[in-house]
Amino acid sequence: MRQSKKMILLTLVAVMALSFAFTTTASAKMVKKIDNFILFLDQSGSMAMTQPDTGKKKIDLARDIIDSMTDVIPSLDYNSSMFLFAPFSAESQPMPYSEAVIDAAAQKVPTDYEIFNRTTPLGNGLMDLDPVIAGLPGKTALILFTDGDSNAGADPIAQAKALYSKYGNTLCIHVVSYADSPRGQMIIDEIRALSSCSVATDGKTLMTPGAMDKFVGDVFYTKAADAPAPVVVPMAKETITFSLHFGFDKYEITDEMIPVLEQAKMILEEESSASYEIAGHTDSTGAEAYNQGLSERRAASVTNWLTANGVSASRLEAKGYGEIAPKYDNTTKEGRKLNRRVEIQTK
Repeated sequence: MRQSKKMILLTLVAVMALSFAFTTTASAKMVKKIDNFILFLDQSGSMAMTQPDTGKKKIDLARDIIDSMTDVIPSLDYNSSMFLFAPFSAESQPMPYSEAVIDAAAQKVPTDYEIFNRTTPLGNGLMDLDPVIAGLPGKTALILFTDGDSNAGADPIAQAKALYSKYGNTLCIHVVSYADSPRGQMIIDEIRALSSCSVATDGKTLMTPGAMDKFVGDVFYTKAADAPAPVVVPMAKETITFSLHFGFDKYEITDEMIPVLEQAKMILEEESSASYEIAGHTDSTGAEAYNQGLSERRAASVTNWLTANGVSASRLEAKGYGEIAPKYDNTTKEGRKLNRRVEIQTK
């Protein structure tokens, strides 16, 4: 079944390539955006659980996606590697990209293992990957396949921040999500929010027509024909989002929020011409009118911290949305916790 699937994909890619050839100019060519990519696969117990809507293990689905991804990654002199975490191991050390090598590495990933007592130290995995990234020249894309259910070891969001702080714009983390819990999705959302370069997708989306080609194009390359003419034009603003979560009926800034606020301040200072909305939200507990006021107080607290720490008030707009824009399920304790939030986003 796997071989026939691959033959079908190759046939579709060939047909699409022929169609493309007749609709674009001969001068169009692919130019790589990155020099290296690392495929980083979560092999924790939760990834060996079955995804209800597919009937397959999440780790099997991730291996299938890697197989499909290598079909459409162009040969542009990348260095590639594949690592696993939970536990950490190397399936393919950094070397010039070869589809055959990565496919073989993916095939070797074990998927029939014990689920229970197999924790997810995602933060530790990112720490273990640091020396690998340090040895790579140029720009690196770290493509993380996970459900986000980190439940042991170092804080994965803090470790992702540390990598960005160390490597700056030479690193970008892209998460292919298999999240099926509010906490897992929250961790993935927070990692994505650390940089505007991050391309968000999930395993289900990548199985839809055209999605894989778009993801690979967004992460790996651009087309020379699409490059802007060498004239001075206003640059489009990039959208960034930071989230902070508050306790029940709370709106004060806590010590745990300071690292996220400092990261947001740094980005806001880099984009000194951009304006931002500070959006406050609540869960659905309590009266709607009270929640509206609470969301406004939360937004004001974050705005006041930013202005007190050097961000111009003229660039910020505090706005409360009350309980009307939940991102998570208000019928669960975890969902209500995640909905008590403030988001900083580009206007």
